[in-house]
Amino acid sequence: MRIEIWADVVCGWAYIGKRRVERALEGLDAEVVWRPFRIDPMAPAQAVPHEEAMADPTVDAALRRCAPDLTPGENRVRVALVAAEEGFGWTWGPAWRADSHDAHRLIALALEHGGPGLQDAVAERVMKAHFLDRLDISDRATLHRLAADAGFAGGGALLDAGAGDELVRELLLKGKAMGVRTSPTIVAGSEALAGAQSAEVIREFVLAARPARRLPEEVERYRHAESLLDQRDPLGALALLRPLLDAHGDDRNVLMLAGRCYYLSAQLGRARAVLERLVAATPDDAYARHLLGRTLQRQGHAEEAGPHLRMAAVMAPEYA
Repeated sequence: MRIEIWADVVCGWAYIGKRRVERALEGLDAEVVWRPFRIDPMAPAQAVPHEEAMADPTVDAALRRCAPDLTPGENRVRVALVAAEEGFGWTWGPAWRADSHDAHRLIALALEHGGPGLQDAVAERVMKAHFLDRLDISDRATLHRLAADAGFAGGGALLDAGAGDELVRELLLKGKAMGVRTSPTIVAGSEALAGAQSAEVIREFVLAARPARRLPEEVERYRHAESLLDQRDPLGALALLRPLLDAHGDDRNVLMLAGRCYYLSAQLGRARAVLERLVAATPDDAYARHLLGRTLQRQGHAEEAGPHLRMAAVMAPEYA
């Protein structure tokens, strides 16, 4: 079974969770894959000292994504105590508020180029560097050394070439669409377990997990885009839809979802073009007509909008 851990490498509970997952999976036929999550997407590109960063209220908000049930102060104390219990010692604690995007790129690239074993080795070194060695893991030279130490000799060059950027951004959107809200979130089959639970709880969770139903990649991408739109993230939905629009630009469902995304993101010219195309192809589609009418209204074309809105209301009274 494949176990996915959606986590941020700057979240202390993610590193603690890693140790607990390792104990939980002893003797089981399972592989672990790391997926990105960001608890602190507003971290500055240039790392700042951790103690200085703690005065920033946005950092407190970020820490709540690691431990939603604790205040940031309680979380810092709790994670240090648990880290000591887990064998990390009393020197635990980052020295830097570091942007983790490049670290996530390196970890994702390790999976692509070497598989789960290499990826796990890179993830271990990145988290150790942040929490125990007190290094700046947003520093490119540091990431080069960590990649080489993990046996990923080409990792640094791939980072410098910009590889993995789009992949990580898509994975972050996928995690959001799946409902990942905290770091770590462990996914096994069709089940998800939030937080760094005990090894015993994780093992029971993995053993009880139901296999996930495998969907074609395009269907999964479409459903994730729908989920993001339902979460009022039309730009994220469009980012996931882009390959489907390129490959299936005539598919009615894809076009309708794109039209809704354009409308909600105020890209009214694009919304109008897509919706006019849909209405021309299927004149009795009340929803497409209604949305086209609303789009024309927002563009200031009330006279053009009127007929579409009236016809939509006749076909579907809820649009009256």
